[in-house]
Amino acid sequence: MNHFEEDVQEKRNDAIDSGIGFVVSFIFFALVFIVAQAVDVASLF
Repeated sequence: MNHFEEDVQEKRNDAIDSGIGFVVSFIFFALVFIVAQAVDVASLF
């Protein structure tokens, strides 16, 4: 057996962490898109 598997530091499910990472990165890129669209619309006036 792999000796790293004997003493696991974090017993949480990795899917939760990857889901949080996906949501945070999605929100970040959505904010960048929204700001870019706001600047584009504001430059028309």
